[in-house]
Amino acid sequence: MPSNSSDRPSPDRRSPDAEPTGPELPVEFRINRVAYFTVPMALIVAVILAGTSLVWLGWTLALPVLLGFWIHRLRTIVTADGLRAVGTFGTRDIAWTNLSGLQFPRWSAVRAVTEDGRRVRLPAVGFSDLPRLSQASGGRIPDPFAAAADADK
Repeated sequence: MPSNSSDRPSPDRRSPDAEPTGPELPVEFRINRVAYFTVPMALIVAVILAGTSLVWLGWTLALPVLLGFWIHRLRTIVTADGLRAVGTFGTRDIAWTNLSGLQFPRWSAVRAVTEDGRRVRLPAVGFSDLPRLSQASGGRIPDPFAAAADADK
């Protein structure tokens, strides 16, 4: 007799009395995939420029590849030990014990402020990502949206 797949319990389902757990770490914050649409546009511009003078402007054909690599590289990773900011030219690790807070400059990226006052840019993290960042950090970073919702009650 063929078995029905609905008869078998799904491995993703948890029992109702199981304790809720936080997200599986590490949690990555990446730039939106829509950013990859800039790569073909940059390729079109590079082909036009290289077509005018391959000798002088042929190097522009490498720009879309570098742009795609850059978009893929930028990210912020939340681990059990702290935050890891992967930028253009390097990676910075910030331990939870060394994190003093977050800074939200008006026209710039979110920055993590360390105990000694240094500011580390957190790529791909925006103000709207705070609930997910708060959950991934295990509450070490407060969620202002939840606090506002609790205040309204």
